[in-house]
Amino acid sequence: MAYARKKLPVFPGEGQIRFRGFEGTAAYEITGDPATLRLGPLRLRGWASLDPETAQEAFRAGEAELMLENGHNYRLSMIGHTTGSELVYFEMRI
Repeated sequence: MAYARKKLPVFPGEGQIRFRGFEGTAAYEITGDPATLRLGPLRLRGWASLDPETAQEAFRAGEAELMLENGHNYRLSMIGHTTGSELVYFEMRI
C-alpha cells in the first residue's frame, strides 16, 4: 500500500538577505513552516529572488542569513542556481 505524503505549506514573503559583500531585500518562498525549526539537523528548503548577478554572487558565497518579515533570522546554505536566473535555492536552518 502506498502512503500519501503530507504536502508542506508554502510561506512566501519579503525579507532582508545578507551574504558576503551584499545586504538588501529579497522575495522568498519557503516550503514548510519556519516556526517548526529547532536546533538540529532538520532543514527547510526554499528560494530567494534577486537580480541575476546578485543571485549568482549569493550562490558563490555559499552561505547567507535571511531575516523574515516577522523578524526571525535563519542561516541559509545555497544549494542551486542557474546562470542568468534571478532565483537562488537554499536550505534553511536555525
